[in-house]
Amino acid sequence: MGQVKAGSTIEVAADPQRTLAAVTDYTEVRPKILSAHYRDYKVVEGGQGDGTVAEWTLQATESRVRNIRAQVTVADHVVTEKDANSTLVSTWTITPAGTGSLVTLDTVWQGAGGIKGIFEGIFAPLGLRKIQDEVLGNLKRELA
Repeated sequence: MGQVKAGSTIEVAADPQRTLAAVTDYTEVRPKILSAHYRDYKVVEGGQGDGTVAEWTLQATESRVRNIRAQVTVADHVVTEKDANSTLVSTWTITPAGTGSLVTLDTVWQGAGGIKGIFEGIFAPLGLRKIQDEVLGNLKRELA
C-alpha cells in the first residue's frame, strides 16, 4: 500500500501570527484543543515551537491505538510533527484569510500492505478526518 492521507481545514478569527503561536504552544494550548481520542499527553522537551518533543497515545478506534512521539519543526507558517515511532507526519499550515487565518491539518503515513492496507486506505482517512475536525474546531474556539 502507498501513502495514506487525511486532511482538514478551518478558518479562524485570529491573524496568522496569533494562530501560529497557538498551534506551536504545546504546553498550554495544545492540551486544551485535543479531542478525547488523545490520552497521556505530555511535553518531553521544549514546549514552545521548533524543537519541541511531545508524546501522546492516539486512540483512533477501539482497536487502533498509536503511541506518538512527535518531533516538531517550524518553518515560516508550517508546523511539522514527525512521529519517531512510525512514518506518521502531521503538518499544520497557517495562511492569511481575510482578517483571520486558514488552518490546514494534513496527516500522512505509509499504509499497510495487502487486504488490510486496502481497508486502511479507505476507512482510516475518514476516521482521522473526524478527529482532525474536532481538534481544529477546538482551536477555533480557543482563538475566538
